[in-house]
Amino acid sequence: MFSLQKLIGGDQVFFDLLEKSADEARESVQVLVKLLAAPGAGALDDFALLRKKDKRITEELSERLTTTFVTPLEREDIEALSTSLYKIPKTLEKFGERLILCPERVRRTDFSRQAELLEKAAEIVLTMTRGLRNSPDLEKVKEQNDRLQYLEGEADKLMVELLRDLYNGHKDPVSVIALKDLYDLLEKVIDRCRDAGNVLFHIVLKNS
Repeated sequence: MFSLQKLIGGDQVFFDLLEKSADEARESVQVLVKLLAAPGAGALDDFALLRKKDKRITEELSERLTTTFVTPLEREDIEALSTSLYKIPKTLEKFGERLILCPERVRRTDFSRQAELLEKAAEIVLTMTRGLRNSPDLEKVKEQNDRLQYLEGEADKLMVELLRDLYNGHKDPVSVIALKDLYDLLEKVIDRCRDAGNVLFHIVLKNS
């Protein structure tokens, strides 16, 4: 275990901002669930709002890193985690935009399995981020990160299954292209969650 509070300054604002960013990431997954249930421009507005809020958080973190002499974590670690978290709502917004472009071609497509994996992954990332300020146990963090790796692996298996079905010749070429793009974006979001987990585990390991 490690004590971040022992560092000079003990500034909690960095933890506050990182937790807010992780919470925005989780909320963006909830917006995805809403969008899949009822596709429409309203969900796109929600995505855009979340992404803008997270961008402001990322910018504030960057500014504070420039003006703060002592930080509770190494600067490059804060930057790496901030970037990883920001990419989650950003990628989900792209998914929403693409989904709305061709609703008639993907109307009957079931994305619920990807959404379920994303909900679990985003929740783990938020839990790991919230734990940073409280001297997290290395073994517990490793278990959480291993869970993220497992979910990413399940997403990979699902992707293979979906592509096999996509390429079996039952859909027209334009629908195949559109769905392949959407599948890729959802897989990227899972990858973003895994990346954030890796950064979080690296931070705890480095400070243990």
